[in-house]
Formats: sequence, structure tokens, C-alpha cells
Amino acid sequence: MRRLMLSCALAATAAWAVAPAPATAAPRATPEPVADAVTAKLLGSADAANARAAGAERTRISVTRTNGRWAFGTAVLLADRSADAHPTGSVFLARADAKGWTVAFDGEAAFGDLATASPLVSETEKAVFTTPVAPLLAGGDFRTGMALPFAVGQTWTLTSGPHGWGGAAAPWSSVDLAGGDQVVRAARAGTAYTMCTGWIRVIHDRGYSTDYYHLWNSISVNGAGVAQGTVLGNTGTDVTCGGSASGRHVHFGLRQNSAYVPIAGHGIGKWDFVSGAAAYQGGARHGSAYAGGGGGVYNYGALGFNQGVVDANGGGTLTRRSGPGTGYGALGSVADGATVTISCSANGTSHTGRYGTTALWDRLSDGSWVSDAYLSTGVNGPINGWC
Repeated sequence: MRRLMLSCALAATAAWAVAPAPATAAPRATPEPVADAVTAKLLGSADAANARAAGAERTRISVTRTNGRWAFGTAVLLADRSADAHPTGSVFLARADAKGWTVAFDGEAAFGDLATASPLVSETEKAVFTTPVAPLLAGGDFRTGMALPFAVGQTWTLTSGPHGWGGAAAPWSSVDLAGGDQVVRAARAGTAYTMCTGWIRVIHDRGYSTDYYHLWNSISVNGAGVAQGTVLGNTGTDVTCGGSASGRHVHFGLRQNSAYVPIAGHGIGKWDFVSGAAAYQGGARHGSAYAGGGGGVYNYGALGFNQGVVDANGGGTLTRRSGPGTGYGALGSVADGATVTISCSANGTSHTGRYGTTALWDRLSDGSWVSDAYLSTGVNGPINGWC
């Protein structure tokens, strides 16, 4: 069933081969015309107050690949080194013609269009860049296929609940995580980019990307394919491009279609993030178990696109039945927090769970049935077709 309804804002996947970006010369001095065009777009798309405060002198345009009329790189708007401030930026692709430069940022439809034709973009990158831009939050589909950004099987501390990439301001796209072995890893396969020292972005399929900031010993990367679990660096307190950090951690942010989006309701590492009454409050839920700020979150790995997590809405077990309704015989039970694989769905008797009332029942891979009211799948409806 669909996860937490957002009120404040707004499966396996083929393994990615880890491959280097196209061979190019080392980054050279930024060509002024493309730098001007990228800067103008960066300031135009930034928060107005931040753009006015920063100005062009607070931007960092890095051209990392060029080929004739094409340019590729990163564009970052630096922030003050203060609380409730973080840098913002994008990976860009630009093409020159007689009228000047056409510039697009990652997540925009135009970015995929340019990537299709660009000689600067590898086949690995094209696989994610050219994914059709989906409706915001995938039109009500909150599945991400992501693990938490550390090793599967470890427990880290959720040092703060959902908050903005830049602090308290909405959307509350980000959480802070610390502990474990302090090694930060990619949440899902994709292509990775160094935005600045201590800040890595991984662009995934389905329009999503993830940001990792404050890293120490972060990798230097320019479009290499990464798998889920690839090491990106270590938790740290780096603020090279702005912001502040007290105590080593990773500032983990979720983006879709070139913008930060609320992390609440999204399933990551088989936890559903939950917003609180204010920024930094809230926490995460796995089944009926809840972890608030300062609590531990165990990385169960990515939830498949045909899977759900049992949420018995208070603990205990969920009865499995021989058909889609309570009139069918019981076949046993499945524990709260367990992962189940769904073969197909059908309508049956109506039940009310944590997120509402539904008549939808799901047939599991073992042939038994459970009410969708007690599953967290990320979708308010069937996830693997009708039976």
C-alpha cells in the first residue's frame, strides 16, 4: 500500500558495470562563453535569495569534458559556512550553435535529449540520462529500489529526521546518518560525479539521484558507473562548498527531475521515512518498528519493485489465507517487518491499516494471500499486475 501521504510538500534492476567515463583530456580552464551560459542558468534556477546573495562570483563551474561544440561538467552555487546553508548544483551538458549555448541540467528532459546526441556521454551514462522524466514522485509511485547509504547488514544512527538539503526549509529531502564503519556507499546503481570536495552525486534511473555531503576521503569521479554499495568516501565534516557540520556524518539527500523532493514516504533500505512537526524531527519506520532522531536504523538492503514490507500496524503477525479475503482458510502467518514478494493482486474483503482502507489483496510468491492494507510497497494499488 502507498506509504505516508505527504502534506508538507509539493525488482531487481540489471547490475551496472563499473566502467570509467569516456577518456578525455584533463579539465582545462573554463571557456568563458559556456561558463557564462551555465552560470546564468545556475543563478536563474537557484533560490532567488541565495542567488542574489551569492552572485556569479560564488559559483563554481567545472568543465570536465569538451569536444568541439559540446561541453560537460558540474555547476555549483557555493553557500556560506553557516548553519542552515548548503551548496546547490547540477551536472550540466551544453551544446553550442550559431545562437549560442544550449544548457541542460541533470534531471531535466532536455538533458536526456542532449545526452542522446552527445559524443561526451558514455553508454553507461546514457542508460540513466535518457530515462524518461517521470511525474514528480513518479505519479504516486514512491518506490526507489535504494538501500541506505552504508553497508547492508550494518546499523547506523539516524542523527536527525527529514529536513531540507539546506537546513529547515522545505522540501525535507534529507537525513543525517553516522556510525557503523563510517564508510559511505551508493544507495543504488547509477553514474557518479564529484560536485566539489566532499560532495558526490549519483544519478540513478527513474529520474532519481542521491547526494552525499560532508564526506572525508571522497572519491574523485567523472561519470563512472557505480553499483549499489560502491564506496563513495567516509563520513566527515567537510564544508568545502559551504554549510556546517558538527560531528562526522553523511548528509544524504534525495532528488528527482532536477530538484530535491521530500524523502518522507520513500522506501530506502526497507525503511519508510516519516516527517515530523518540524525539520529534523520525524524518523523512519520498518514495519511497525519506528526509529526517531538518535535511533538506530539497520540496512536491510533495497526493496524490490515487486516486494513489500509487512506492517501489522502495531506488531505481531499477518495472517496468510488461501484466497483474497477473510472468508478463505488461514495458511499460517508472516511476521511484522518481513519482506514478501508479490505475484499479482485482486480485490477482496476491505481492511484498514496504517495508511488507510483498501479492498486490495496480494497473492504472494508462495501462493498465499495477504491484505495490502498491511503491506508497505510504495504504491497505492497493485505493484505487479492483476491476477
